[in-house]
Amino acid sequence: MSDDVRNVLFLCTGNSARSILAEAILDRLGQGRFRGYSAGSHPKGEVHPYALDLLKRQNYPTEGLSSKSWDVFAGPQAPKMDFVFTVCDSAAAEVCPVWPGQPMTAHWGLPDPAAVEGTEAEKRYAFADTFRMLEQRIGIFINLPLASLDKLSLQKRLDEIGRSKIVDLKQGA
Repeated sequence: MSDDVRNVLFLCTGNSARSILAEAILDRLGQGRFRGYSAGSHPKGEVHPYALDLLKRQNYPTEGLSSKSWDVFAGPQAPKMDFVFTVCDSAAAEVCPVWPGQPMTAHWGLPDPAAVEGTEAEKRYAFADTFRMLEQRIGIFINLPLASLDKLSLQKRLDEIGRSKIVDLKQGA
């Protein structure tokens, strides 16, 4: 892999919460070495307000974040992706477009915070917990020694990140 900026696409079905959070987190943590994008197989058409509010409270820029179809990234004019990660189980089961450049892929499934029912505090906690889990996984990813890993070893590490047990602070496990 080169030392250029690496493009990473995060996929989810609705592209309104998890994939949007991942895009913003990668853009910040990647410090110019990585560029995050997000899309959905059936985009909701708008970013979930709790996702936007959480990002704003964490001082993340939110301009430019939008819910869009993954078709935007499948055409010849799209940026070349180096990595494509599904962050929800629904998108992982779908037939994805063929991505130009054959990026490395992995499944990093997480529960959907937008599907949580309960009080406003419980819903907001679900978004904060998803944010924390994504931040941990992305932190591990961006610190991989990409230049020194062969493709097979890198794929194994990407898959391990998706299977890793992320500590739930609420339950202490």
